[in-house]
Amino acid sequence: MTSSIPVADTRAAKGPGGPWAVLLDLDGTLVDTEGLWWAAESAVFADLGHVLDEAHRAVVVGGPMARSVGHLIDVTGATAPAAELMTAINSRFEHLVAQGAPLMPGARRLLTDLVAHAVPTALVSASHRRTIDVMLRSLGPEHFAFTLAGDEIGRTKPHPDPYLAAAARLGTDPAHCVVVEDTLTGVASAEAAGCRVVAVPSVVPIPPAPGRTVVRSLEDLTVPFLRSLRTSLH
Repeated sequence: MTSSIPVADTRAAKGPGGPWAVLLDLDGTLVDTEGLWWAAESAVFADLGHVLDEAHRAVVVGGPMARSVGHLIDVTGATAPAAELMTAINSRFEHLVAQGAPLMPGARRLLTDLVAHAVPTALVSASHRRTIDVMLRSLGPEHFAFTLAGDEIGRTKPHPDPYLAAAARLGTDPAHCVVVEDTLTGVASAEAAGCRVVAVPSVVPIPPAPGRTVVRSLEDLTVPFLRSLRTSLH
């Protein structure tokens, strides 16, 4: 069900630095995939004779694939090339997603509301384009002005580059963007870019901080609430 807030009351309004906008992470934020990524990583390393300790899940969650695989190679002593492992993990993950990856609670309603209220919205993910396109079948590409993948930019999260690029593409200032993320890696990226951040923790707790709001679920988010976070900075 969409929000009952009148469209005219929350429609994006241009001002200094461009319109306000919402930038959304994908894995663990909109789609419940963090468990699938861990399952894929565990299966690939198991094929090599290595059992991944659950403690490492908190380290790799939300990170770029190269960093995650590098860490898992270090802790397991696996000798397979990192590029080969990344390809295998992506393939295993895509297979799991094709069998069904549920949306996070509140995701569908939030996306529908953002479209209904004409809020410029982009998807900013550290996942590769091929993987994003698989998940967009469930999300619906029509909900986004564009989507930005981790392999389409030189430096991905936790660097600020993805969110700086997304804001520029929307024609707005990063300070006018509200970012929704579920991991410390994503939060660090958005905050380094100068965006206002809403954290919806998935696997690892995220503490509140100046310029950061922590909520329990996407179900807690509405367009007026997100707009108020942006305007509270000015």
